[in-house]
Amino acid sequence: MDNLKEKTAKGLLWGALNSSTMQVLNLVFGIFLARMLSPHDYGIVGVLAIFSLIAGNLQSSGFTQGLTNIKQPTANDYNSVFWFNVSVSIVCYVVLFFCAPLIAWFFHSDELVPLSRFVFLGFLISSFGITRNAIMFKKIMARERAMTGFISLLISGACGIVLAYNGMAYWSLAWQSVLFVLIQNICRYYYTRKMWKPSLCVDFSPIKKMFPFSVKILITTIINTINNNVLTFIFGNLFPMKTVGNFSQAMKWDTMAYTTISGTIEQVAQPILVEIGDDKDRELRVFRKMMRFTAFLVFPCLFGLSLVAEEFILVTISAKWIDSVPLLQILCVGGAFMPFYTMYQHLVISAGRSDIYMWCNIGQIIIQIGIILAFHSFGIVTMVIAYTTFTIAWLGVWHIFAKRLIGIRYRDLFKDIAPFMLASAGVMIVTHYLTTLLSNSIAPYIATPYILLPLRIVIAGILYYGVMKLARVNIMDECISYVKRK
Repeated sequence: MDNLKEKTAKGLLWGALNSSTMQVLNLVFGIFLARMLSPHDYGIVGVLAIFSLIAGNLQSSGFTQGLTNIKQPTANDYNSVFWFNVSVSIVCYVVLFFCAPLIAWFFHSDELVPLSRFVFLGFLISSFGITRNAIMFKKIMARERAMTGFISLLISGACGIVLAYNGMAYWSLAWQSVLFVLIQNICRYYYTRKMWKPSLCVDFSPIKKMFPFSVKILITTIINTINNNVLTFIFGNLFPMKTVGNFSQAMKWDTMAYTTISGTIEQVAQPILVEIGDDKDRELRVFRKMMRFTAFLVFPCLFGLSLVAEEFILVTISAKWIDSVPLLQILCVGGAFMPFYTMYQHLVISAGRSDIYMWCNIGQIIIQIGIILAFHSFGIVTMVIAYTTFTIAWLGVWHIFAKRLIGIRYRDLFKDIAPFMLASAGVMIVTHYLTTLLSNSIAPYIATPYILLPLRIVIAGILYYGVMKLARVNIMDECISYVKRK
């Protein structure tokens, strides 16, 4: 038990370092690029994201999760998945290469023909590293995965900035995405080169065994991809690229914030839950503790970003992106609940119930598309509000199945996350009114965003820490104690 606890803590620590480092780098590079590029540049690349991501889903086909659920995967299991991924990626790239003119026609932009054919090279390259990533995920190589992400983003981000500075416009974003994947694969090879090597003796029988489980993961992952990018896709057809760019910018910052938390949890959730799946009482205790850890981090981070959204946008990427502020504030409220989806999803996957994973997501995307069609005529802000509200509410459906699998009750969930949610909301409200009062009557000079941004962050941070201390929250004490020991 101590070994599992240490493994979980180590994975969470490195997962947190990985996610936070990646997001800090994304923040730095995003600021530089957003200042040099226009909303149109971001919009024209953003509309291609859904195609690359779906093609990437098809090549991996859920076999990373399939391999993780095998207690002792063999070299033949890895080899089978490797050649399957490579084969599917080649077919996908050829299809998308010839579909490039249709994509350009749909979005009314001839620039998308050469751009899409280049961007789609990214998932072709990535197919050679999917199996190695599965090895690292299965063995909870959190430190190595952190280093891989850091090196890949650092080099590709620097190249993107250099290209943007030299007038490459949206091509700088395209080069950044392709280079990221290439460098990532090189790092994955370095860390796993002694663990496994592909063989030309191809046996697809392991694929057949994993397929009933993995195909449901595949379908669901595609649905999630559509779900996460459907607004950008629809806006690309309905609105000018500038509007699409503003939404993409807001979505980017929101996603960066909540994936810092969900990325930390993802490092360990499925492998640990698979390992303890035979002991339901223990699994329930571990799951609830992970939920509390998630709530402790995500609510202050996302509610805090919503609080400082305007100052953040003005200070980092300039006033030309001011139209993205209300969208960012709305998305941050919904983003605070996204890491809980990660927990529920890994719970059902670790239990081998990819059917639950699939149908929950199918129901979600169907209803969300209906909401988008019903509200799009009311404007982009109203549509995003409706979309976000439903996203939060749908967690209740996931909880029904979690209750069936491990017996977690709604009141357990409420006890685990509500205190952190209410404390965070209260802290942000107090911080907002306190800083507004200061800037309006006592010290008007702090109204400038360059002073108001750090002031609100510091006040909110101190208040949240104080509330957690007064409430004697064990999660915070455990986190501080572990970090000090390491």
